Amino acid sequence: MMLCLVTDRRRLGAALGLEGDAQIDALRAQLVAAAKAGVDLVQVREPDLEAGALVQLVQAIVSDLRETTTKVLVNDRLDVAWAAGAAGVHLKERSFPVKAARAGSAPGFLIGRSVHGETAQALTGEADYLIAGTVLPTVSKPSADCLGWEGLARVVRASTGQPVLAIGGIDLPSIPLVAASGASGLAAIGAFIPKAREGLSEFVQKRAISMRLGFDSAHSVS
Repeated sequence: MMLCLVTDRRRLGAALGLEGDAQIDALRAQLVAAAKAGVDLVQVREPDLEAGALVQLVQAIVSDLRETTTKVLVNDRLDVAWAAGAAGVHLKERSFPVKAARAGSAPGFLIGRSVHGETAQALTGEADYLIAGTVLPTVSKPSADCLGWEGLARVVRASTGQPVLAIGGIDLPSIPLVAASGASGLAAIGAFIPKAREGLSEFVQKRAISMRLGFDSAHSVS
């Protein structure tokens, strides 16, 4: 199973009652906990930050996770990913072509792509993985059209073996349905954000472990 934590420091900060630099500190603690729990990818998605501030944040995260197996990716900012020494970039569906990003990147640089329908077939063999959504309604994208489980399964089939991660409204009860769709795993924002009274690091580690166990158990039953 592939697990990807997508960041949102403002949403995390709001849940924990934090502002300003305290949000950054909480975000870094969240990602360290995720890495300790074996999360495969963290996607730094902070679109309101200017390039300089985003580079500094990604550099700090890369340093925090250097001794772990977790890969740090940057959402749609290839320039920032290169400058900060990230392991890869995650491109929006309508961003520049994967081939163009690949041409200027070092060997082993990971490139993911978001897909919202059966355009996955056109990307076969280009991106290292796909993130398909929005699967279920989510506060991150309240106006998005939802794929649903049948739509997710169609994307998986269209990808012809390329890893597909589900995103959007995914939480523990829906893990068996992610597995049943044929997806390789999931990406999430809200599923890794605790309630205010819960300990951040403990919550994130338990959540990552529970997700993996739920996914693996669903496959063993099937």
